[in-house]
Amino acid sequence: MNETTSKEKVFKSIRNALIDKADAPFTDVDFESSVFQDFRESIEVTFAQELTRIGGKFAYCEHEADMIEKLKFIIYENSNREIFCFDQVLKRLLSEREIAFQSDPVALMNVGIGLTLCECLIARTGSIMVSSRQMSGRRLSVFPEVHVVIATTDQLVKNLQDAFVLMKKKYATTLPSAITVISGPSRTADIEKTLVMGANGPRQLYLLLVEAEEGN
Repeated sequence: MNETTSKEKVFKSIRNALIDKADAPFTDVDFESSVFQDFRESIEVTFAQELTRIGGKFAYCEHEADMIEKLKFIIYENSNREIFCFDQVLKRLLSEREIAFQSDPVALMNVGIGLTLCECLIARTGSIMVSSRQMSGRRLSVFPEVHVVIATTDQLVKNLQDAFVLMKKKYATTLPSAITVISGPSRTADIEKTLVMGANGPRQLYLLLVEAEEGN
Protein backbone atom coordinates (compact mmCIF):
# COMPACT_ATOMS: atom_id res chain seq x y z
CA MET A 1 0.00 0.00 0.00
CA ASN A 2 1.46 3.31 -1.07
CA GLU A 3 1.94 5.93 1.63
CA THR A 4 0.32 9.31 0.98
CA THR A 5 2.74 12.23 1.25
CA SER A 6 1.94 15.39 3.19
CA LYS A 7 1.80 17.33 -0.07
CA GLU A 8 -0.80 14.96 -1.52
CA LYS A 9 -2.87 15.23 1.66
CA VAL A 10 -2.94 19.00 1.33
CA PHE A 11 -4.00 18.85 -2.33
CA LYS A 12 -6.67 16.30 -1.50
CA SER A 13 -8.07 18.59 1.20
CA ILE A 14 -8.14 21.50 -1.24
CA ARG A 15 -9.95 19.41 -3.88
CA ASN A 16 -12.53 18.24 -1.36
CA ALA A 17 -13.08 21.79 -0.18
CA LEU A 18 -13.66 22.97 -3.75
CA ILE A 19 -16.11 20.14 -4.42
CA ASP A 20 -18.03 20.43 -1.17
CA LYS A 21 -18.46 24.18 -0.94
CA ALA A 22 -19.68 25.41 2.42
CA ASP A 23 -22.29 28.12 2.74
CA ALA A 24 -20.95 31.61 3.31
CA PRO A 25 -20.93 32.24 7.09
CA PHE A 26 -21.82 35.93 6.61
CA THR A 27 -24.77 36.69 4.36
CA ASP A 28 -25.48 40.31 5.28
CA VAL A 29 -22.09 41.89 4.49
CA ASP A 30 -22.36 45.34 2.93
CA PHE A 31 -19.76 45.49 0.17
CA GLU A 32 -20.93 48.88 -1.12
CA SER A 33 -20.27 51.06 1.93
CA SER A 34 -16.90 52.74 2.40
CA VAL A 35 -14.44 51.09 4.77
CA PHE A 36 -13.19 54.54 5.84
CA GLN A 37 -14.59 56.76 8.54
CA ASP A 38 -15.92 60.18 7.55
CA PHE A 39 -13.54 63.12 7.88
CA ARG A 40 -13.69 64.92 11.20
CA GLU A 41 -12.45 68.11 9.56
CA SER A 42 -13.02 69.71 6.16
CA ILE A 43 -11.32 68.12 3.17
CA GLU A 44 -8.81 71.00 3.01
CA VAL A 45 -7.87 70.69 6.69
CA THR A 46 -7.64 66.90 6.46
CA PHE A 47 -5.27 67.12 3.50
CA ALA A 48 -3.09 69.71 5.24
CA GLN A 49 -2.89 67.62 8.41
CA GLU A 50 -2.00 64.43 6.57
CA LEU A 51 0.58 66.11 4.32
CA THR A 52 2.41 67.68 7.24
CA ARG A 53 2.20 64.42 9.20
CA ILE A 54 4.26 62.65 6.50
CA GLY A 55 6.84 65.42 6.25
CA GLY A 56 5.42 67.73 3.58
CA LYS A 57 5.02 71.48 4.00
CA PHE A 58 1.63 73.07 3.39
CA ALA A 59 0.60 76.68 2.76
CA TYR A 60 -2.90 77.93 2.04
CA CYS A 61 -3.11 80.86 -0.42
CA GLU A 62 -6.16 83.08 -0.65
CA HIS A 63 -5.35 84.13 -4.22
CA GLU A 64 -2.62 84.15 -6.84
CA ALA A 65 -0.77 87.14 -5.39
CA ASP A 66 -0.66 85.43 -2.00
CA MET A 67 0.72 82.30 -3.64
CA ILE A 68 3.50 84.30 -5.34
CA GLU A 69 4.57 85.82 -2.02
CA LYS A 70 4.72 82.38 -0.42
CA LEU A 71 6.68 81.04 -3.40
CA LYS A 72 9.20 83.85 -3.03
CA PHE A 73 9.60 82.94 0.64
CA ILE A 74 10.27 79.30 -0.30
CA ILE A 75 12.95 80.47 -2.73
CA TYR A 76 14.50 82.64 0.00
CA GLU A 77 14.24 79.80 2.52
CA ASN A 78 16.21 77.60 0.13
CA SER A 79 19.12 80.01 -0.34
CA ASN A 80 17.61 81.69 -3.44
CA ARG A 81 18.16 78.60 -5.53
CA GLU A 82 16.91 78.79 -9.11
CA ILE A 83 13.52 77.39 -10.06
CA PHE A 84 13.11 74.89 -12.87
CA CYS A 85 9.74 74.85 -14.64
CA PHE A 86 8.27 73.25 -17.78
CA ASP A 87 4.61 74.23 -17.54
CA GLN A 88 3.66 77.10 -19.86
CA VAL A 89 1.09 78.54 -17.43
CA LEU A 90 3.61 78.64 -14.59
CA LYS A 91 6.37 79.99 -16.85
CA ARG A 92 4.13 82.85 -17.93
CA LEU A 93 3.20 83.56 -14.30
CA LEU A 94 6.84 83.58 -13.19
CA SER A 95 7.79 85.91 -16.05
CA GLU A 96 4.99 88.34 -15.17
CA ARG A 97 6.18 88.39 -11.55
CA GLU A 98 9.84 88.71 -12.58
CA ILE A 99 10.86 85.49 -10.86
CA ALA A 100 13.89 83.89 -12.50
CA PHE A 101 13.52 80.33 -13.68
CA GLN A 102 15.20 77.74 -15.86
CA SER A 103 13.50 75.53 -18.45
CA ASP A 104 16.41 74.03 -20.39
CA PRO A 105 16.25 70.22 -19.92
CA VAL A 106 20.06 70.07 -20.11
CA ALA A 107 20.28 72.00 -16.83
CA LEU A 108 17.68 69.93 -14.99
CA MET A 109 20.16 67.93 -12.91
CA ASN A 110 21.68 71.10 -11.46
CA VAL A 111 18.51 73.01 -10.54
CA GLY A 112 17.53 73.06 -6.87
CA ILE A 113 13.78 73.78 -7.01
CA GLY A 114 11.29 72.05 -9.29
CA LEU A 115 7.95 73.81 -9.73
CA THR A 116 4.97 71.81 -11.04
CA LEU A 117 1.22 71.56 -11.12
CA CYS A 118 -0.55 68.30 -10.28
CA GLU A 119 -3.49 66.15 -11.33
CA CYS A 120 -5.22 66.14 -7.95
CA LEU A 121 -4.74 66.01 -4.17
CA ILE A 122 -5.80 63.02 -2.08
CA ALA A 123 -6.99 64.25 1.29
CA ARG A 124 -7.11 61.00 3.25
CA THR A 125 -3.40 60.28 2.77
CA GLY A 126 -2.09 63.80 2.16
CA SER A 127 -0.81 62.62 -1.21
CA ILE A 128 -0.28 64.43 -4.52
CA MET A 129 -1.04 62.72 -7.82
CA VAL A 130 1.03 63.67 -10.87
CA SER A 131 1.25 62.06 -14.29
CA SER A 132 3.43 61.87 -17.39
CA ARG A 133 0.76 63.75 -19.36
CA GLN A 134 1.55 66.96 -17.51
CA MET A 135 4.05 69.36 -19.08
CA SER A 136 6.43 68.68 -16.19
CA GLY A 137 6.60 65.05 -17.31
CA ARG A 138 8.17 62.33 -15.17
CA ARG A 139 11.44 64.01 -14.26
CA LEU A 140 10.64 67.31 -12.57
CA SER A 141 9.06 65.74 -9.49
CA VAL A 142 12.12 63.51 -8.98
CA PHE A 143 15.39 65.28 -9.93
CA PRO A 144 15.36 68.60 -7.97
CA GLU A 145 16.18 68.56 -4.28
CA VAL A 146 13.10 70.69 -3.55
CA HIS A 147 9.71 70.04 -5.17
CA VAL A 148 7.07 72.78 -5.04
CA VAL A 149 3.55 71.91 -6.20
CA ILE A 150 0.85 74.47 -6.95
CA ALA A 151 -2.74 73.27 -6.76
CA THR A 152 -6.23 74.70 -6.32
CA THR A 153 -8.90 73.71 -3.80
CA ASP A 154 -11.13 72.23 -6.51
CA GLN A 155 -8.45 69.59 -7.17
CA LEU A 156 -9.03 67.97 -3.78
CA VAL A 157 -10.59 64.50 -3.65
CA LYS A 158 -11.25 62.32 -0.62
CA ASN A 159 -9.67 58.98 -1.50
CA LEU A 160 -7.33 57.30 -3.96
CA GLN A 161 -10.33 55.68 -5.65
CA ASP A 162 -11.81 59.13 -6.31
CA ALA A 163 -8.48 60.21 -7.81
CA PHE A 164 -8.50 57.37 -10.34
CA VAL A 165 -12.14 58.08 -11.22
CA LEU A 166 -11.11 61.67 -11.95
CA MET A 167 -8.17 60.50 -14.09
CA LYS A 168 -10.35 58.13 -16.12
CA LYS A 169 -12.84 60.91 -16.71
CA LYS A 170 -10.13 63.40 -17.69
CA TYR A 171 -8.17 61.14 -20.04
CA ALA A 172 -11.00 58.84 -21.19
CA THR A 173 -9.56 55.68 -22.74
CA THR A 174 -5.98 56.94 -23.05
CA LEU A 175 -4.53 57.08 -19.56
CA PRO A 176 -1.04 58.52 -18.99
CA SER A 177 1.81 56.04 -19.27
CA ALA A 178 2.85 56.90 -15.72
CA ILE A 179 0.67 57.97 -12.79
CA THR A 180 2.57 58.74 -9.59
CA VAL A 181 1.25 59.27 -6.08
CA ILE A 182 3.65 61.40 -4.03
CA SER A 183 3.32 60.95 -0.27
CA GLY A 184 5.73 63.36 1.38
CA PRO A 185 9.40 63.98 0.57
CA SER A 186 11.64 61.11 -0.51
CA ARG A 187 12.92 59.12 2.45
CA THR A 188 14.30 55.68 3.27
CA ALA A 189 15.54 53.75 6.29
CA ASP A 190 16.86 50.73 4.38
CA ILE A 191 20.44 51.22 5.57
CA GLU A 192 20.86 50.32 9.25
CA LYS A 193 17.33 51.62 9.90
CA THR A 194 18.62 55.21 9.77
CA LEU A 195 16.17 57.66 8.21
CA VAL A 196 17.70 59.39 5.19
CA MET A 197 15.82 62.22 3.47
CA GLY A 198 16.11 62.80 -0.28
CA ALA A 199 17.55 59.39 -1.05
CA ASN A 200 15.52 58.74 -4.19
CA GLY A 201 13.91 62.10 -4.89
CA PRO A 202 13.26 65.56 -3.41
CA ARG A 203 14.43 66.19 0.14
CA GLN A 204 11.63 68.72 0.66
CA LEU A 205 8.05 68.86 -0.63
CA TYR A 206 5.95 72.02 -0.56
CA LEU A 207 2.28 72.31 -1.49
CA LEU A 208 0.79 75.74 -2.19
CA LEU A 209 -2.98 75.38 -2.17
CA VAL A 210 -4.72 78.30 -3.89
CA GLU A 211 -8.40 79.02 -3.34
CA ALA A 212 -10.22 78.19 -6.59
CA GLU A 213 -12.03 81.04 -8.25
CA GLU A 214 -15.81 80.84 -8.20
CA GLY A 215 -17.28 79.38 -11.36
CA ASN A 216 -14.21 77.22 -12.12
